[in-house]
Formats: sequence, structure tokens, C-alpha cells
Amino acid sequence: MTIVGLIVGVLIGALFSGLIIWLVGKLNLGLEVDGFGPAYIAAIIIAVINLVLMWLLNALNVTIAGGFLGAVIYLLIAAAVLMVSSNIVSGIRTKGYAGALLAALAIAAVGWLIALALGAFVPA
Repeated sequence: MTIVGLIVGVLIGALFSGLIIWLVGKLNLGLEVDGFGPAYIAAIIIAVINLVLMWLLNALNVTIAGGFLGAVIYLLIAAAVLMVSSNIVSGIRTKGYAGALLAALAIAAVGWLIALALGAFVPA
């Protein structure tokens, strides 16, 4: 994979993530978004923060449990990352940690529904 391919992939992925963040902002579920631009920038920042965080956890040889507990831990991390990105990007606001947690849950649910609608999950 080339660096150009990687960058293009990240930007396309950020388009979908930005769309999901923007949609959740419109649903008023703990997150306020002024428009697609801030949502797109937040998606890129969230991806970078997640990349650094996962690299750091891997470097420290920290593993996160699987199953329900792992999902809860990832949800808590996602809420914290969402709060951090809302402090960086103007045009994105969370309603405290509880709002960020609700928004992170909504972002995951909307993303799952979109992937399901696009046929990304095929039953075994």
C-alpha cells in the first residue's frame, strides 16, 4: 500500500464517519454539530487520536478484554475521545461526559445500521 492510497483511504473513511457524526448531532443525542465541515474534521481527529491510543496500548502490551466487557471499555474510550475532539474542533460540542457517552453509543448504532443496510454484515 502506498502512502497516497493510505491518505485517500483515511479521507474516504472520514467522509463516512463525518456523516455519521453529523447525523447523530442532528438527532440531538448528547452531541451538537454546527455542520458537516466540523463533523468531518472531528472524524479525522478522532481517527488520529484512536490510532495513537491503540498504538500506545499495543506498545505497552495492554490488551482489552473481548465480549461485553471489551465493548463497554471501547465505548468509554470512544466517549472520552469524542469529548477531546469536541474541545479541539469548534462547531462540535458534547453535553458533558454523559452526553459524550450517549453520542458515542448513538454513533456506534448508526454506523452499525448503515453497514447493515449496505450489506457489510453477512449472516454466517
